[in-house]
Amino acid sequence: MTAALWIASYVAAINLAAFLAFCWDKRQARRDSQRISESALLNIALFGGSIGAKIAQSRFHHKTHKQPFARQLNLIVVLQVAIISGAVFWALSHNTQP
Repeated sequence: MTAALWIASYVAAINLAAFLAFCWDKRQARRDSQRISESALLNIALFGGSIGAKIAQSRFHHKTHKQPFARQLNLIVVLQVAIISGAVFWALSHNTQP
């Protein structure tokens, strides 16, 4: 299995996990039952699940107005976009093949 396939599999799995975690937490909130901690939700996003987290946040209207959670999630997204953009720029600028 190539590195790109491993990375794609990881990204798909962590984003699915983030989406399902937000879905479950919203369900538990409606039932006034045991919830997933905000730090756990943010950590899933931080470790690559920010796309799934933002999709679920929008889809389920979950924690969209809760501050500082929403601000922290947005900061994670911005940082990940900056890191990925920097890595792509670096890779393209260091490509020595003709």
